[in-house]
Amino acid sequence: MKTLVLQNINEQKQWIDKIRVCDWGAAKLLADLLDKNTFHTLLGNGSLLIMADGEKLAAFCTLTQKDCVNDETLFPWIGFVFTSPEYRGNRYSGKLVEYACNKAREQGFENVYIATDHIGLYEKYGFTYTESRTDIYGEESRIYCRKLKE
Repeated sequence: MKTLVLQNINEQKQWIDKIRVCDWGAAKLLADLLDKNTFHTLLGNGSLLIMADGEKLAAFCTLTQKDCVNDETLFPWIGFVFTSPEYRGNRYSGKLVEYACNKAREQGFENVYIATDHIGLYEKYGFTYTESRTDIYGEESRIYCRKLKE
């Protein structure tokens, strides 16, 4: 497995196309944001992280300044966390989340956040539930925080 930062590779279009055909509606939204060059408009500074198994898409997530919870005081955010069905059960999303946390730590951040409707998933990766808020789509999102520095 190899972790790629989409913005740093030449084959961006092929990876965006692989994301677009994932069996998750949010993947299609992400592919549209990338195709239309509106990724940074919606999510601020940040990047898309891809876990690749050769030419196959194993998992992906974003590490960005913004997410679906509108709060300028909370950042960075890990979002769009997805593992392709044939790679599930191997903790690849956890490895990718850990990679994103390390990137955020290297950039000097003390905390990283995730907004989700999942319960019991991100706690396994060191995140703590902080509160629930209505997100930009009018849905209830649980906000999790992970401290990066002791």
